[in-house]
Amino acid sequence: MTDLNEKNENRKYVITVGRQFGSGGREFARHIADAFGIAYYDKELLLEAACHAGVDAGFFERSDEKFPTFTGGGFSFNMGISSMPWYTPSSISDESIYRDMSDVIKEIADRGPCVIVGRSADYVLRDHGVDTINLFIHASMDDCVKRILRRGDKLKEQEAKALAEKTNKLRANYYNFYTDKRWGMASSYDLCLNSSLLPMEGMVDVLARYMERRLGFNPLAR
Repeated sequence: MTDLNEKNENRKYVITVGRQFGSGGREFARHIADAFGIAYYDKELLLEAACHAGVDAGFFERSDEKFPTFTGGGFSFNMGISSMPWYTPSSISDESIYRDMSDVIKEIADRGPCVIVGRSADYVLRDHGVDTINLFIHASMDDCVKRILRRGDKLKEQEAKALAEKTNKLRANYYNFYTDKRWGMASSYDLCLNSSLLPMEGMVDVLARYMERRLGFNPLAR
């Protein structure tokens, strides 16, 4: 692993992972990080963004990948295109939280190769000057439900399905609001992978071969 880490430390690239709830996207991101010997960021982003903003991490937890509530501070509604002001009473706005999260994502991208889960990182880094591979992981609803049930949260099958549908809607609203792209649509990403059809190791191999063709190196090569 040392040789692999040394190779990757000399290259700056980011792999962003969008995912349907229950598709195994977070697990896949972990597999990528372990296989390539690079850093992994998910909830860690919330803590870094909170430290960056100098506020309690709970503010970021409550707004994490959720459509703005318009209950915090002045907000500029932009949908990634135009601007329209909203004014609300609180001093901490969803916009400022998103801005701080975006700053942290850019700082992380500058440190070295890494995997970033969600938070519209693909859009945040679109003009940042670092090679970025944008992925979206999806699966059949049946497989998503099975994976949710295996987590042991004591949900019934119908409850797991409802949770998946609700979470996907929240993620889609968040992504569509802050970007000029559409969550889950193939045109918004470089690769869309169906975790119902390939095991995690197989998807890692597909990604490595894609990177070899596009970036000129295979992160699995030793």
